[in-house]
Amino acid sequence: MAAMTDTQYCFLCFILSFISIFLLKPFFKKPSKTKTSLHLPPSPPALPIIGHLHYLGPSLYKSLTKLSTKYGPLLYLKLGVSRCLVVSSASVANEIFKTHDLAFAERPSFPFSDKLPYGSSGFFVAPYGDQWRFIKKLCMTELLSAKQVEKSRVARHEKIVRFLLKVLESAKKKQTLDMSVEIMKLTNNSTFRLAMSMRSLDEPHEAERIRKLVKESNEVGAKACLGDMFGPLSKLAFWLYGQRAIDVTLKYDEILERFLKQHEEISNERENEDLMDLLLKAYRDDKSEFKINRIHLKAFLLDLFLAGVGTSAEVTLWTLAELINNPDVFNKVREEIKYEVGNTRLVEESDVPSLPYLQAVIKEALRLHPALPVVVRECREDCKIKDFDVPKKTMVAVNLYAIMRDEKIWDYPNDFRPERFLVSSKGKDGMEHIPFGAGRRGCPGEKLAFSMIQIVVAAMVQCFDWKVGREGDNVKVNMQVGPGITKPMAKPLICLPIVHFNPFTSSI
Repeated sequence: MAAMTDTQYCFLCFILSFISIFLLKPFFKKPSKTKTSLHLPPSPPALPIIGHLHYLGPSLYKSLTKLSTKYGPLLYLKLGVSRCLVVSSASVANEIFKTHDLAFAERPSFPFSDKLPYGSSGFFVAPYGDQWRFIKKLCMTELLSAKQVEKSRVARHEKIVRFLLKVLESAKKKQTLDMSVEIMKLTNNSTFRLAMSMRSLDEPHEAERIRKLVKESNEVGAKACLGDMFGPLSKLAFWLYGQRAIDVTLKYDEILERFLKQHEEISNERENEDLMDLLLKAYRDDKSEFKINRIHLKAFLLDLFLAGVGTSAEVTLWTLAELINNPDVFNKVREEIKYEVGNTRLVEESDVPSLPYLQAVIKEALRLHPALPVVVRECREDCKIKDFDVPKKTMVAVNLYAIMRDEKIWDYPNDFRPERFLVSSKGKDGMEHIPFGAGRRGCPGEKLAFSMIQIVVAAMVQCFDWKVGREGDNVKVNMQVGPGITKPMAKPLICLPIVHFNPFTSSI
């Protein structure tokens, strides 16, 4: 069963859901007066038991966008036993993330989390309460603060230099590179150094192990979430993927526990503290407002890799693809870097504030290719959105992809036009461009992600021209999107790098 494909798994869930019509009597109970009196948002026609699941395809954001185009920006869906509110406009997103932010400060629980080693101890899935508020405060003041991002700049620079040297070597040999793999490795290695800056001979090996575990975790998580929609049949998801999810977490745990012990063996007052040092300091603080344990500590680091590695790499990859397909934009970025930085050194993070067009390019790439196209919340209490009732425990799916391609807001919404971010945004309420979500449960690592994406893209543009294809045929990049809860490329981005500027000539 472990080798079951996604298609086979979906088909099995679908068939069993229909069989359950004859077995699960609770589904056929008449709605109570309370439920029938609810004024719910518009809803497409539904099927028994599975509700609206048959409308969802391999790419969730595309399916939700299609439904919203037909039925409106606020929808009510029944996904198996789950209730879901779908939000696809900036004005409704403003209700969720601002007006009723506290009411939607919960996240849906992960399937069979009570059976996993870390349970709900992670920051991402933690219930809204003392633990979550404490970790959020710690993120904003210490772990992912502007000060910590600045302190980790040297580590990022080191990893970028190693990445560029590898690309230079391939360019000299006229060898193509799978940039999908190389950018993922760069992002992973940088996150690894940010979290655990201690150097060791096993660092490359350990970082690669974590990269593979991140990929496996995302695959298992997507399948488990699908199975969770079938109520009593959600046990099927655990039967098929539960042990695999446990095994992946235990592999993480072995790596993290070893590095924790190494950190504990050295002085508590290291000059350059990494995230693990800061977490250990909070862990040892008996006077803190919330006492975190060792599981909380490791679960946060796990969240960091899951949320930070794959998504930042995908956005960087999409940005490079857009630049290759839009050579005029590519050349404008290069000319801006040349004008501000010159042609004697490598562009650095400190240069980015003086590169407004580069920043506009990254914003436009994030608009078209958000790290997570759909963000989810859960309603903590009964409330009203646009005069519609939203019952407690309703899941809310905010379709960032649809919002940031809304033709009512954006001119030529599907075109790559960075210039739109060089003009004033006066008159907008701030929810039109939210690639990392918003509200109190918005991504706390937004600044770190921006810093990483901007400098990597700048360095790739400054140093290389990029020919697409295994022979460097200079064809356009295939922009087809693959299936998944994120927005991966359907095909690997294979490029032949051609040296334009070698910043290491004088030092090698």
